[in-house]
Amino acid sequence: MGILNLTPDSFSDGGAVGGPADALARVAAMAADGAAICDLGAESTRPGAAPVPEAEELRRLAPVLDALRAAPAPIALSIDTSKARVAEAALDAGAVLVNDVTAGRDPRMLPLVAERGAALCLLHMRGDPATMQRDPRYGDVIGEVRDHLARRLQAAVDAGVPEERVLLDPGIGFGKTLEHNLALLAGLPALAALGRPLVVGVSRKGMLGALTGRAVDGRLAGSLAAGLAAVARGAAVLRVHDVPETVDALTVWEAVA
Repeated sequence: MGILNLTPDSFSDGGAVGGPADALARVAAMAADGAAICDLGAESTRPGAAPVPEAEELRRLAPVLDALRAAPAPIALSIDTSKARVAEAALDAGAVLVNDVTAGRDPRMLPLVAERGAALCLLHMRGDPATMQRDPRYGDVIGEVRDHLARRLQAAVDAGVPEERVLLDPGIGFGKTLEHNLALLAGLPALAALGRPLVVGVSRKGMLGALTGRAVDGRLAGSLAAGLAAVARGAAVLRVHDVPETVDALTVWEAVA
């Protein structure tokens, strides 16, 4: 899953997309490089990020969604949003997956996904991006994340989303310390036991900086190592900034395996 941010303030690549033509070119490049999904987002969920009003999120997305209606993407499109109205606009433009970091807090989200026959990714997060990294604590991080994801999976099914269309994300960096993140990566088999594909997003994140001392633009090697560690423990989808490098790493790793 390649990341395409239409935000001015994302932690790694905010403001990098130059407009609709550039966005379409990046989607095409992801497809050519071997990505299966392009995850499109217009609200940063980095630690400390302020919420973006629905109207502003739609404004950022509209030109790219219009372009995608005219020239459908060569790979599956995902919309990274917690707002049902934004998800609806993306689904209208051809998105097939809703990636919701709040796991359906908007009461309209789960019924919308069910009605539209889309897939759904549910993520574990404590609080919201603005507050999630303020002294996060767990008694049993693996058990608590697993139980939360199980509850949200059941809520999605109860709302009419077929279980086979749901993916789960432990939320690396979403209200977790370095130790919590490492425990979750090591403990992915316990989450995979829920029976749904796991999405893991650790690309360029702060935990890699904490481990290596590298700035954001120097975390490729750490991102690849974390991604392979996640796949070895049951991850089905890696959400990444560096598509060709990740595809190459997975190709070699799978050949050896």
